[in-house]
Amino acid sequence: MKFKTCSLLIILFYSVGLFGFLYTPTVDLFKQLVPFHLLLMTGLLISTQHVRGRSFWIFLAMTYVAGFLIELAGTQTGLIFGSYAYGSTLGLKVFGTPLMIGVNWILVIYSVGMTLVQFRVSNRYAFVSLGAASVTLLDFLIEPVAMKYDYWDWAGGVVPVQNYIVWFFFSAFLLFLFQRSAFPKDNRSASTLFFVQFLFFLILYLQV
Repeated sequence: MKFKTCSLLIILFYSVGLFGFLYTPTVDLFKQLVPFHLLLMTGLLISTQHVRGRSFWIFLAMTYVAGFLIELAGTQTGLIFGSYAYGSTLGLKVFGTPLMIGVNWILVIYSVGMTLVQFRVSNRYAFVSLGAASVTLLDFLIEPVAMKYDYWDWAGGVVPVQNYIVWFFFSAFLLFLFQRSAFPKDNRSASTLFFVQFLFFLILYLQV
């Protein structure tokens, strides 16, 4: 699939989704569509990764497994991010943790990593730190939206500071894996996804 076609589809689906979340009568329907939306976005990005060799699939697998396991440990212990529990919006759960959360980590890390490549951030320390800061800022916008739409909820309704600290360092680790993986990094549609996703949650954040 061509980058422009994929980018247009990303913009289209997020625009429809934004309307669905802002228009009260359709909120419940669009919450049910969230897992399918995440899978669709993943499929679009994979389709525009023109060279999908062994290192690419290893990166996806490692990111998914690491993302899912840290969330699993987080929900079971309350010691990593803080005390929180997932709602129904992200779909099927295993031990209280949605299977889709690993997919979400893939989308976030891959799109941020590709965005930094597009901006030609070549220094490894700048790449990891800027990327981790961007991911953490995105999470800051996501948190109140997630609580409103039953993605997850925090004990007492308050997001602990440790959540953002862990997001920064964990995303830095995953971005290091991204940077060190040998697959070609020229997926411009992933950059579109990052900016559209950022705008999507910014608008919803301002509505909370």
